[in-house]
Amino acid sequence: MRLALFDLDNTLLAGDSDHAWGDYLCERGIVDAHTYKARNDAFYQDYLIGALDVLAYQNFCQELLGRTDLAQLQQWHREFMRDRIEPIILPKGEALLAEHRAAGDQLLIITATNRFVTGPIAARLQVATLLATECEMADGRYTGRSTDVPCFKEGKVIRLNRWLQENRQSLEGSSFYSDSINDLPLLLQVSRPVAVDPDPQLLDEAEQRGWPIITLR
Repeated sequence: MRLALFDLDNTLLAGDSDHAWGDYLCERGIVDAHTYKARNDAFYQDYLIGALDVLAYQNFCQELLGRTDLAQLQQWHREFMRDRIEPIILPKGEALLAEHRAAGDQLLIITATNRFVTGPIAARLQVATLLATECEMADGRYTGRSTDVPCFKEGKVIRLNRWLQENRQSLEGSSFYSDSINDLPLLLQVSRPVAVDPDPQLLDEAEQRGWPIITLR
């Protein structure tokens, strides 16, 4: 069975779910809007240019999880899905997932965004296998810290290789769809790398390497 790997943010979604979660928290008054938005925007700009300190960012965005009751977080996330995620799910992205599903490929979303944010999104897209940055839990609630290798840049390769070993799978015949230069380490590992509405740096790489370039917008 071939693997069809998908980045999530700005690939299957017309936006970034991690950044959108921060904006949602600000709009709802759950966090101090001025301070939080400034830091969230700064981290996002670092991400766009491939300079994100992923551990610093996870400490920032998971802190709220550690001081909030799980039931409250889940309620907020349901509203977030309705108000911020549903409008940016790309129909052409869903069609691409359906195309690979019909071909008998195994679908896998692999994202740097944490599992709290992305788990319900993967379920909405009917993709059962999700590799994401992990959120530590203890005694039925989040600790506010990340755990395991962050699923970012080379970390995506590490996490995927572990999954491949555990599931006796290989990357033979695999595809990976991504928009971001941050995913270059993994794009170089698969049989068919595809640039999806790529950022300028990935666009240059894709053109130089002769990779397919598509749009789902």
